[in-house]
Amino acid sequence: GCRDHLIIEMFYATGIRLSELIGLDDKDVDFSASLLKVTGKRNKQRLIPFANGLKELMQKYQQIRNREAGSGKWFFVRSNGEQISTAIVYNIVKRKLSEIPTLAKRSPHVLRHSFATSMLNNGAELNAVKDLLGHSSLASTSVYTHTSFEELKKVYHAHPRAQKEGGHYGN
Repeated sequence: GCRDHLIIEMFYATGIRLSELIGLDDKDVDFSASLLKVTGKRNKQRLIPFANGLKELMQKYQQIRNREAGSGKWFFVRSNGEQISTAIVYNIVKRKLSEIPTLAKRSPHVLRHSFATSMLNNGAELNAVKDLLGHSSLASTSVYTHTSFEELKKVYHAHPRAQKEGGHYGN
């Protein structure tokens, strides 16, 4: 349960890709600097910061993991201590996201998308989000801006010039 909860939190709190999460080694986690070193597409490495709440969950999981499955190379493991698989992680995410009935898609990428959208909706610059996601071009990141613009359209009706007869321009 602790591992599964952490996997969901990791995706949402860091925007990490599925392959990056599975490939995490213990040595890739720097608790003192609160940084993850991930290897992304085309073997590009990047550093992703993480907050104290995630740090506490990671340390708790690591203690339980070391006690139950032993310490080894991989950060996320199965009960036998071997590296967790793509299918296992995908099923964990699908099962957890199934608890949200209004959610149409249920995959690790949905959480990555939510990370990016939340960052943009809360004022992060597009270039910074690009770097955090490990995108090589801004065009790849700009797909996440559509939700931000949808949010803007929802609130635009509050602007005095948005008023028109019979309704609002922003809707």
